[in-house]
Amino acid sequence: MIEEKMKYNAKIGWFDKLCGGAMFYLCRVLGWLPDCILYGCFAPFVYFVMYRLLHYRISVVRINLENSFPEKTEEELREIERKFYRHLSNVLVDSISFAGISRKKLATRIVYTNLDELREELNGRSWLCALGHYGSWEYFCGFAHFFSGYDMLGVYRPLHNKAFDYFYYNMRRRFGCTPVTMTGLLKSMVQNINAGKQFEVGLICDQTPPFYEIKHWFNFLNQPTPFFEGLERLASKFRLPIYFAHLKKTGKISYEITFERVYDGEEEFAEYELMQRYVEKLELMIRESPELWMWSHRRWKHKPGVEWKRRKSSY
Repeated sequence: MIEEKMKYNAKIGWFDKLCGGAMFYLCRVLGWLPDCILYGCFAPFVYFVMYRLLHYRISVVRINLENSFPEKTEEELREIERKFYRHLSNVLVDSISFAGISRKKLATRIVYTNLDELREELNGRSWLCALGHYGSWEYFCGFAHFFSGYDMLGVYRPLHNKAFDYFYYNMRRRFGCTPVTMTGLLKSMVQNINAGKQFEVGLICDQTPPFYEIKHWFNFLNQPTPFFEGLERLASKFRLPIYFAHLKKTGKISYEITFERVYDGEEEFAEYELMQRYVEKLELMIRESPELWMWSHRRWKHKPGVEWKRRKSSY
């Protein structure tokens, strides 16, 4: 972990470190404020500015909701929309809070329901954890604190703004998680295997791949949808079990996660079968509480056929 941090720091300029470090320690101080101020005052203010005043990505949210739930009335869709923006406001405050949250308080924010069963099923094997942009996913960076004996590799996509990237990198490391880029993941996994270390890889798999990487379309929320296929490739290459992190919101700022097995690391499977299992579990979870998913992303910016023509014409 120290070596990874040194390599990362070498890539960041001093000015970005200064700005990112200032944001991190400012958020640490703000994170010590009582929840009644952070979530009772600041989060509603963020909601008002983002939703009522700026209409942040509201057209994207509405199109995504309408296409995903054609069976719902306009009133039902608007209710999901309002709940989503309130949740998104809380998620932004969660990022501030996470920079300074204590281990004791973190244990009240997110509860893992079946860690003993998970450890028994793994029986010492390394594994892959599949997540989505659902709930407050940054909290999962604290999982290493609750599941000792495993090195936690948290896969992320570097931000274009290096100062913000530095902020999130240091925030995610607080409880023992090692942030690794998608391009550096394979190397980190091989290093752990060669060192005889048990590891867990956290993958947020519902991001949109670039059009030139799309090889398969899944039926997801009533729409043809591409997914990054790294989850299935890694499971196949290293024969690693896959578990899906099924999240439920149990309070205004509290969640519980139950790990559901997607793949045992041994059975044979058809191409795209493991990704299909993940997609089905993700959709089921989203339909339970749709306001908890990240609807403001342009998740369906690629369309089948259209992108293939663009790809073909570039040859």
